[in-house]
Amino acid sequence: MRLVFAFDLDGTITQRELLPRIARLAGLEKEMEELTRLTLSGSLEFSESFRKRFAMLRHIPLRRIRESVASVPLDPDIEAFISEHRRECVIVTGNLDLWVAPLLKRLGCRYFSSRSRLLDGELFLLSVLDKATAAKQLCNEGKRVIAIGESMNDVPLFRTADMGIAFAGVHAPVPELLRLAAAFAPDGKSLRRLLESLRNGDAAAFHSLHHSLYKEDAACGSG
Repeated sequence: MRLVFAFDLDGTITQRELLPRIARLAGLEKEMEELTRLTLSGSLEFSESFRKRFAMLRHIPLRRIRESVASVPLDPDIEAFISEHRRECVIVTGNLDLWVAPLLKRLGCRYFSSRSRLLDGELFLLSVLDKATAAKQLCNEGKRVIAIGESMNDVPLFRTADMGIAFAGVHAPVPELLRLAAAFAPDGKSLRRLLESLRNGDAAAFHSLHHSLYKEDAACGSG
């Protein structure tokens, strides 16, 4: 079964969180920080949280958002891995397609995201991504899904994927994600080595770096 590496975007591939950066353009950092805190604590579901955050930010000109997003640094090792294996990599982000378009274009691989539409200069939210749905689609295509992320909204992705790797390159993964993860990567260099080991079928090398490998009973959608 072919492997596919499903990456979260914000705080995993990017070295800065994107929504707080966008909020700064409108002076809404404190409001965004509170919504983010509620989301990370599990007090607010991601879908509801994102709709509230979208309502806060939708009137910022799209050009300004894209300029800000385009300047966000990416983890160089993760970007290099994706660049070398684009057909095996997928971005799974709850962020908005039109907001993060510059990064999606730069990375150049398949993606799943929340969807929006620009009509007469006004931005409309069409759908908020359910990461579990994205993982199930990949599974139904006959792929073994390796999920990489760090946040609360990555939990559905990890539960549905065959294996999850908790990433701590920007900040510590949330505890629930760590409980679901089969492995942990403290930085981009370590993560790249782990992914190359998996890709090459080198389970022994992977196991020597990180103690817990595959979930023996894992199957797409079983988690």
